[in-house]
Amino acid sequence: MTLTPTRTLMQAASAAGTGIGAFNVIHLETAEALVAGAERAGLPVILQISQNCATYHGALSPIALASLAIATAASVPVAVHLDHAEDENLALQAVDLGFGSVMYDGAHLPYAENVAATARVTAYAHAAGVFVEAELGKIGGKDGAHAPGVRTDPAEAVSFVSATGVDALAVAVGSSHAMTQRDAALDLTLIAQLRAALAVPLVLHGSSGVADAQLVDAIQAGMTKINVSTHLNGFFTAAIRRYLAEHEAVVDSRKYLAAGRDAVTGEAARLLSLFASGIPIAAGADATLAVDIKG
Repeated sequence: MTLTPTRTLMQAASAAGTGIGAFNVIHLETAEALVAGAERAGLPVILQISQNCATYHGALSPIALASLAIATAASVPVAVHLDHAEDENLALQAVDLGFGSVMYDGAHLPYAENVAATARVTAYAHAAGVFVEAELGKIGGKDGAHAPGVRTDPAEAVSFVSATGVDALAVAVGSSHAMTQRDAALDLTLIAQLRAALAVPLVLHGSSGVADAQLVDAIQAGMTKINVSTHLNGFFTAAIRRYLAEHEAVVDSRKYLAAGRDAVTGEAARLLSLFASGIPIAAGADATLAVDIKG
């Protein structure tokens, strides 16, 4: 139990043909909520800290050390992962801090530069026994990066994994980051082709925009790691808005942050159970509330 290498969780899920949730930490309350959700479901979880999150907190180490401490105290296996690091040095810092995995995101670079940078990060991480994820075929969404119809080419993916030595690959199959509506249409045929072509697990980014049934289909087609951020952020924010509307005189931020934390706990548990079992589980009331934040 407790803090667990990402490799262990990914290998187990891939071998079983199930999905594992990788949920983004925004602040201490979300880290606590995500682990509480995993404990409620009795399932492992991957806590993700993005480069954007590190920037928000002023540095990687404060939120990283807090998340590692929460993971260590958990009663279920919890891994800590660096998500979307475009800064090579940040990826190396995460390795040194004790992360179980890092995602170096060189997808914004020309292909040859992406390969070279990813290979450098992979060599450093592997020397410390750290699992590495990379991205190929730009996944749309944030910062105007969305390009309709972008898809990862299976042959290029095979070459990229071989050249870089990465342990998992995030692929573009129809999802997009920061979606607030769950209406993305995934290319399930392409997922199956990528799964057949590659010896490493596949990662689905932008899963907040994918409905439950499509997520189950994606896992059955070959996806292993399912990244979710914006969807869970919506639960947190909706609960706080509701609490503040009902308690206009409140000034203690712990009271409304606790409401947000509780909402994320429930939805995280539901999603983890969905990914592990493939059996749809009814969402809570917050699922019907509009989400108007980007995460």
